[in-house]
Amino acid sequence: MNPLHGQPPVTGRTEKAQWEQVRVTEKILPVVRGQLRVAEGRDPEPSAGLIDSQSVKGADTVGRESRGYDAGKKINGRKRFIVTDTLGLLLTVVVLAAGVQDRDGAKPVLLDTRLRTRVRFVFADGGFAGRLLDWAQTLLATTLHIVRKPVGQRGFAVIPRRWAVERTFAWLTAHRRLARDYERDPAVSEAMIRWAAINTITRRIARGGPVTRQQRCTFPTIS
Repeated sequence: MNPLHGQPPVTGRTEKAQWEQVRVTEKILPVVRGQLRVAEGRDPEPSAGLIDSQSVKGADTVGRESRGYDAGKKINGRKRFIVTDTLGLLLTVVVLAAGVQDRDGAKPVLLDTRLRTRVRFVFADGGFAGRLLDWAQTLLATTLHIVRKPVGQRGFAVIPRRWAVERTFAWLTAHRRLARDYERDPAVSEAMIRWAAINTITRRIARGGPVTRQQRCTFPTIS
């Protein structure tokens, strides 16, 4: 019997795949995120968020039906759409083909954010401007605020609000499993991203104290 949910193990499936049958990462993530937010002096439930996307190369295991080509980034693979809180802690993630435009890919992740959290104000970059703003306001009662680059900016510069979600992608891709997309099923890709976020958050919670054996067993790394 699987001790996690009292069901017999499924032959030929990994432990993580079995866990995802009962949405383990979706249950753990808000708990540890709330713990870290409280430790940072914040309300456990955020009211504002940040949205962004990241195109990553797809391995040979990524089928044609779920991969695409991002002409702007010149990447053949998948695109990750995430919403984080203002600390950069993951709220929701949706993985689509890389050819999906930001304005279209934002809809399912914003809908998921609307259903799972109380975030009703989201910062975004110029790639999400246009009709998406009216769609989010009308159907989700969510305000999408576009944070644009300063006029005349040249080279790299830290842009208010947007830097936090961009840093989150750096945290995620520090996990070797997420350097590119290896998963045949986009839902598994989303689960691996949540595992990486859980790993990052629990490490921050445990910072300054020894990591116990129980912590290592409960929240495995995915390097």
